[in-house]
Amino acid sequence: MRELHSFGWYAKQLKEHLPKKAFRPDPGKLLGGAAYLLITAAAMLSIVLLSLPLAVNLLLSLIIGMSFAAMGFLGHEILHGTIVRSPFLRNTLGGLFFWPLCTGPRLWRKWHNMSHHVHTQHEEKDPDTWLTEAAVHRNPMLRFIYRLPLSVRAFFEFATQTVMFSLHSLRMFKTYVSEFKATSAPALWLQLLLPWATWISLLFIAGVTNWIYMFLIPLLIANGIVMAYISTNHRLNPQVEINDPLANSLTVTVPKWVDVIHFHFSHHTEHHLFPAVNSKYYPLVKQKIKEYWPHLYHEMPMSKALLALWKTPRPYFDGDNLIDPSRNEVYGTLGNGLLESESAKPAKKHAQ
Repeated sequence: MRELHSFGWYAKQLKEHLPKKAFRPDPGKLLGGAAYLLITAAAMLSIVLLSLPLAVNLLLSLIIGMSFAAMGFLGHEILHGTIVRSPFLRNTLGGLFFWPLCTGPRLWRKWHNMSHHVHTQHEEKDPDTWLTEAAVHRNPMLRFIYRLPLSVRAFFEFATQTVMFSLHSLRMFKTYVSEFKATSAPALWLQLLLPWATWISLLFIAGVTNWIYMFLIPLLIANGIVMAYISTNHRLNPQVEINDPLANSLTVTVPKWVDVIHFHFSHHTEHHLFPAVNSKYYPLVKQKIKEYWPHLYHEMPMSKALLALWKTPRPYFDGDNLIDPSRNEVYGTLGNGLLESESAKPAKKHAQ
């Protein structure tokens, strides 16, 4: 097993290679956010005001869903403080761009910034890491699910990605609501309820059919896009005691134009090293990581990462390995036998 280092250890060595402007806020990205808002509004008005064919409405739903996802990526960056520094503007704009995904800025900063980033892939402390074999055995429903063939589970796991971000966000609200001070509770609840109230009100204003095109289908699409990244960010990586981004994170490659419209969210290892750096400098961070630690860096095309997720089981057998409980087959993680150049195959049979 290789020696693990904290994200600060890597960042200290790379920081001198980044220009000072990389650490300054970049409010110019809000122009991209404004464009997504205009596109979304125009598409929604077209659905309501025009009698369009089914195919056109579905195309508009796709455009709205893609805009919802991109706004979520922008909201993520805003709430890391890389676009505006004012706490009021940060929370207001972050809440605005997370509005389609119905996630409040206070919850997101607690769940994502303060918990996930600080304890990435820690078995107990990271709210986003996947469950272990022990957790499966403790839950009768999970035991039933994980007795199903791997291909069947993979199909349903991929299908549920279309709702998973929304469901996980609600779960995180339940997890963290009690940790907020009483004075913060009203704002926290308001940030949860107002977006849902907006979209439910739209149902009565626009009608059921239009609402399906304007919100329901786009929400499913946005969930799917966001979860394609989130699922590949860490779930092929080991669980670790030390928050080492080169061990616990994966950068996926996508076409350059996708990187631009998604605010370089694909550069996830880089993001975990420098969460407060302007994301347009992540390609430079990647370049320097490859110069310093090419043998430790994990990167693969998005399509290949998704295929690896399909072929590998989700529960962790131990920190370094995954297990298929239905067959007792153990699979390696990235850096532990699951190689980017090979198909995901079981490494060994676990003797009970």
